Amino acid sequence: MTAQARRGDWMQTATGRQFWPLDPRPEEVDILDIAAHLSKICRYNGACDWHYSVAQHSVYVSHQVPPEHALAGLLHDATEAYCCDIHRPLKRNLIGYAEIEHGVWLAVAERFGLGVELPECVHVADNAVLLAEKAQIMRPAPAPWNVPGTAAPIRVSRWSVDQAREAFLSRYAVLIKARDLVLA
Repeated sequence: MTAQARRGDWMQTATGRQFWPLDPRPEEVDILDIAAHLSKICRYNGACDWHYSVAQHSVYVSHQVPPEHALAGLLHDATEAYCCDIHRPLKRNLIGYAEIEHGVWLAVAERFGLGVELPECVHVADNAVLLAEKAQIMRPAPAPWNVPGTAAPIRVSRWSVDQAREAFLSRYAVLIKARDLVLA
């Protein structure tokens, strides 16, 4: 299909592919792009004590859910590889953003055999890891955060971009192998 037949403009991914965020296709979603992009995107709009990547956060989330939901935990923020990481207070107010992100999620979910909706345990783990991050890598908050749950029992380490990318890909390989064994 030509670029003119697609909706919106395309972006170039880390692997050099074309990806249309407004017209995403499962076959254009690549785990290498997701890992590369998420390892370079800093959480909290950069408001943490060091570069802390979405990839590292995703690895932590994948360890906080039951094994059958670990791949969903790892990929819960995969859309951010194609749509950026926009912090919650702003994301909720961007007109049209939720629809764009949902379209990308549908392509990601189909590509990796995930459900259209994330399991509730992934949302709970996401918040729990967020609360652990808040306590460990951010300055004291000037007011309470409106995030339900309790902090995950993790120690947030300082990973380089390369360490985060490799940990993400390693976790993915383990989860895909485990899934293939279950399905065999």
